[in-house]
Amino acid sequence: MRRPLMLVLATSAVLAAGAGLAAAPALASPTAVNTTGADTTVTVTYPVTGSTFIKAINSTVALGPGTLATTADLTTSTLTGTLTLPPATGSFKELGLVPVTATTELVQDGPATGTVDFSTNAVQTTVQATLKVTSLTAAGIPIPVGSSCQTSTPATITVSSQPGFNVLSGGTLAGTYTIPRFAHCGLATLLINLTLPGPGNTISLTLGAGTLGS
Repeated sequence: MRRPLMLVLATSAVLAAGAGLAAAPALASPTAVNTTGADTTVTVTYPVTGSTFIKAINSTVALGPGTLATTADLTTSTLTGTLTLPPATGSFKELGLVPVTATTELVQDGPATGTVDFSTNAVQTTVQATLKVTSLTAAGIPIPVGSSCQTSTPATITVSSQPGFNVLSGGTLAGTYTIPRFAHCGLATLLINLTLPGPGNTISLTLGAGTLGS
């Protein structure tokens, strides 16, 4: 069974989006805190790196570096956020012989949402994101995928804080997710759907110390 790298990269980008959005600071600062009605919110930006393991191709792909902008509601202990990552490009040898290179992008479908327990630093967040493949080459030969090669439905990614995580200094967020089937990838659609979609994919994101801001 062929296993294109494009699939690996697509998953990686998505994951980062979901996981990173989880953290938000419990610290109040005049430049970072806003009061709207009865609710008080605080904004924070984190540097993000990480990796995702794609089960179907038995491969791990590095994620980032990127940034995560979050807003925490200190009244309701809820979070929203947006992850920004550069296009992910990677290479591997298919069947151990043919070099494959793919570039993917993550399209976040609305803000990530989650909850935070400021007394325990426990965080959980969920994001809906579409995985898009923008280019693919095999043995140096471009394989057309069109401009709309993406998952037919958004992937749902939920991550939770791991031991040692701190909403101010950061830490690790991890979870599992399922990759939906792809559509609109031209002749590559069948191949992608024979190899990439499925459950059991894992994600691990490392958040650096957050920066409070307006």
